[in-house]
Amino acid sequence: MRGELDDPGFGLTPGEVRLVHVDGTWSDRFASERAMLLSALGAGALDIQHIGSTAVPGMLAKPILDIGVAIRSFEAGVPLVPLVVGCGYEYRGEHGIPRRHYFVKGEPRRTHHLHMLEAESDDWTRHLAFRDALRGSPALAAEYSQLKRSIVAQVGGDRERYQALKESFISRCAACPGS
Repeated sequence: MRGELDDPGFGLTPGEVRLVHVDGTWSDRFASERAMLLSALGAGALDIQHIGSTAVPGMLAKPILDIGVAIRSFEAGVPLVPLVVGCGYEYRGEHGIPRRHYFVKGEPRRTHHLHMLEAESDDWTRHLAFRDALRGSPALAAEYSQLKRSIVAQVGGDRERYQALKESFISRCAACPGS
């Protein structure tokens, strides 16, 4: 696998919103990052999951790897923060979501988002439910890809607006029965 910086399709620069088709390289990237994080965090990480659209083969996704790390409690995550930073991440605090430790990686192109969440939290459950709903329904994944394509056409490089316009779809899908 090529290095992240050698792959011009991996990551986004500030003010850029671009979609790519998810292929097998995303699961490889996740496996590599997961191994590094497990080594650094040890038993502090109860689970590490590939979340977001890059975890769904065939989806359209921003070329940024989303990683979820389950922890016992927000407070138990505090001593893990410097360990994640030591893996090349920048800590952003809760970043708008209470009781989440949020990290980003990649400069000048953002390549990773890491969400450290309480294993028993609604946010952790929601991330996994949404991913699993998309993995379990090609029709739903296609619908979401089309929605994202149309949102990108509307918002240009406005990532905050891009995220906001997807929110009702994500909420609806994460609450789908069987997900």
